Amino acid sequence: MITRITLAVVLFMSPLLFGGAIVNAQSESQDNQAEAVSVEPSEPALFPVQVDGKSGYIDKTGTIVIDPQFDFAWPFSEDLGMMRIGDVENGKYGYIDRTGKIVINPQFDEASSFSEGLSAVRIGGEGRRGFGKWGYIDKTGAIVIDLQFGWAEDFSEGLALVEIEGKSGYIDRTGTLVIEPQFDHAGSFSEGLAAVRIGGEALCGVGEYGYIDKTGAIVIQPQFDSACDFAEGLAGVHIRCKSGFIDKTGAIAIAPQFGYAWAFSDGLAVVGTWDDVVGRDLFGYIDKTGKIVINPQFDNALPFSEGLASVRIGGEGPLAIGGKSGYIDKTGKFVINPQFDGGHAFSEGLACVYIGNKMGYIDKTGEYVWEPSS
Repeated sequence: MITRITLAVVLFMSPLLFGGAIVNAQSESQDNQAEAVSVEPSEPALFPVQVDGKSGYIDKTGTIVIDPQFDFAWPFSEDLGMMRIGDVENGKYGYIDRTGKIVINPQFDEASSFSEGLSAVRIGGEGRRGFGKWGYIDKTGAIVIDLQFGWAEDFSEGLALVEIEGKSGYIDRTGTLVIEPQFDHAGSFSEGLAAVRIGGEALCGVGEYGYIDKTGAIVIQPQFDSACDFAEGLAGVHIRCKSGFIDKTGAIAIAPQFGYAWAFSDGLAVVGTWDDVVGRDLFGYIDKTGKIVINPQFDNALPFSEGLASVRIGGEGPLAIGGKSGYIDKTGKFVINPQFDGGHAFSEGLACVYIGNKMGYIDKTGEYVWEPSS
């Protein structure tokens, strides 16, 4: 739950870009670091950094504004930053305000960033992914939805995915079940719809995916091997070992033809196609007509954000471990040459990058505003 995965399912894997160069606690939260820093528009962005094994925050200029003092820290969301005191397995999670003051004491065995005014937390169980109970707190730290769920996701579009006795359903912000737990797997709501699976066991069990609306009615019949969130009006689906995209009526908008596909962002989507020469998928980008606009040529790639995308050249295996990451524009031209051991999406004008196990931040010219540190 530390990483808030809002994709419906990952049977066709998302293109990851982190190599293996992520420090211990960072590996538990690589999805969080890749997410956009969520702040109120009037407030300047803050970025988590590590100094001598402790986490604090810098502003966009690289100036430390919250001294490194936590064992790990996550990007701010709704003006609160989640942090951990203690190690990955046995630490406790709490929250700070933008001055660095602890406003919710570290007391939870797992937690998430705030979304729509609430945060999912777990108490009980041993270690990370322990089998305690999940509920929700408000920004004072008060439990407002009782600890009662086997699993709980972030609120999205007014509803949150929860699990009761192995089945997935949805609650509203009062904690009322508005869609009874009945699905074998499900994702969060996005653009009014959520992907759900009927049949199968566990995350990648055999079954079929379709989509429901906020009443729980099935609006796109279960028929896909896997399905992802809607983004920019389209959703990636997997049919008989090929990935394509559907629209909100369930009609095929881009025929399944790719080995991998990722959600649309900034009008483009990452796709992977098999290359006989290298003997694996290479990644490029398509537009909403399905036309390839940046030829598959990268060993891994991330979606566009703020006009740039992190791509990887070289390396081995599906994560291109050992390769180098750089950034391209929408013409496919490198604007920041491959030189990093890992690179995340740009957010608020900065991107988190790695040199070895050290994390830093660059601006859109490729200049460091924070030299890699750990």
